Amino acid sequence: MTTVQDIVNTSDVSVAVSAKSPAAITADALIVGVQSPGTSVVLGPSVSSKLSRALSELAELAGASGSEDSVTVVPAPSNVSARLVAFTGLGKTPTFNDAAAHAESLRRAAGAAVRHLAGKATSAVVALPATSVTDVQAVAEGLGMGAFSYTAQKVHTLGNQSAPVDSATVCVAKDLAKRSQTAVERAAHVVKAVRTARNLVDLSPDTATPEFVADYAVAAAKGGKVKVTVLAEKELVRGNFGGLLGVGQGSVNGPRLVKLEWAPAKAKRHVSFVGKGITFDSGGLSLKPPASMMTMKSDMAGAAAVLATVTAAAELKLPVAVTGWLCLAENLPSGTATRPGDVLTMHSGHTVEVLNTDAEGRLVLADGLWAAGQEDPDLLVDIATLTGAQMVALGNRTAAVMGDEAARDMVSEAASAVGEAAWAMPLPEHLRASLNSNVADIKNMGDKFGGMLVAGLFLREFVPEVKGSRVPWAHVDIAGPSFNEGSPWGYTPKEGTGFGVRTLLSVAENYAS
Repeated sequence: MTTVQDIVNTSDVSVAVSAKSPAAITADALIVGVQSPGTSVVLGPSVSSKLSRALSELAELAGASGSEDSVTVVPAPSNVSARLVAFTGLGKTPTFNDAAAHAESLRRAAGAAVRHLAGKATSAVVALPATSVTDVQAVAEGLGMGAFSYTAQKVHTLGNQSAPVDSATVCVAKDLAKRSQTAVERAAHVVKAVRTARNLVDLSPDTATPEFVADYAVAAAKGGKVKVTVLAEKELVRGNFGGLLGVGQGSVNGPRLVKLEWAPAKAKRHVSFVGKGITFDSGGLSLKPPASMMTMKSDMAGAAAVLATVTAAAELKLPVAVTGWLCLAENLPSGTATRPGDVLTMHSGHTVEVLNTDAEGRLVLADGLWAAGQEDPDLLVDIATLTGAQMVALGNRTAAVMGDEAARDMVSEAASAVGEAAWAMPLPEHLRASLNSNVADIKNMGDKFGGMLVAGLFLREFVPEVKGSRVPWAHVDIAGPSFNEGSPWGYTPKEGTGFGVRTLLSVAENYAS
């Protein structure tokens, strides 16, 4: 049986920075970048011209490609201390003029390299063209995220798992080595948070129930300075959390609302994150087709991202108050489940006509948003695997961001800055009328077309006004990028991706500064 401690105590990659020549550092593998088109080797400044020529010749002989996600592993030449050389593609065009894009190409190249080295190497020396502190952090993040391997529920096959890279040295110029230590330390916290979110999403839904995730939040905060408050069913009834109770009432695993608070003494600003945490979504009485349920353990990816973000903010000691709200429920059909046509009374006092029990995420988020908004944060962001329409509009790798224009644009820009693809989307007012109900204040379904935007308009109704103005708010739909059903790519594994953690941390850091 998988326990909370099985995923609290997960391993990581140890990353160091050195100004030494990569040829002189002993490791299992040397990671070298290749630029497309052709086989042009791109190296860091600590590489001698002699070594550069030797590696370029080797890349050409090996037929190494500069295409993104292409990795070629060959025996190392005699003048290199490592046993192997891994040539990893940096992509088609140079991106040095765009710092964020260049950093992301390094992040992906490092991640792809260590993924391919699993079972071949446990230590690596990295000679990618990292020329700034941002670049070094990106490489360290790529190494840590790319080496991720889910093992929590493997028993008999655990010994067959290819051992991942667990230590790496990034070679940079001497002056950069001195300035990069803080960036490497930050990267370690980021990687830990992303891995936490991935592990939670990957856990089977019979294990990761609302109660289990709440217990994990308590365990993850233990010994630190994050305060955790868990509201179980009795407390939710007293607080009139009708959305959470209505969605969760069909399951024997009752709902939970978890509040995590990082509140440093001198913080002048406060950001609040609300995460959808449907630990399994069958659709309820509006039952999904069987094939659509197979990935529904991932419907709590928003809550996983929020949990990981708050604990990381505390570990990084960010000088900003960060509050996380995990809206946890299991959506199952039973004799006690909410029916299409039922009317729920929400924490806000609004009544909601439930026309489709598979539009449940917005119901639990509505309770979380209203509760979070009462504290009048400087920014309120919800993150959720909310709609299939998000994938129709933007595909499987790009999140949608909606909300107040200024908050929306700030969140989407924060995402782009850290390499998480996100696109700002509108909230057209003409779609709001489709949510009007004849029997309640609002219904949970509206126009079929523009369903992602309709969901955003529903959530907006539950962002409260405090002191005469609505709390600044953004909504992030991560239905596609939170779970990878295809093959691994870059630093992204199969299944849970941890998408959103880096964006939320970036947002918090923006407010801290």
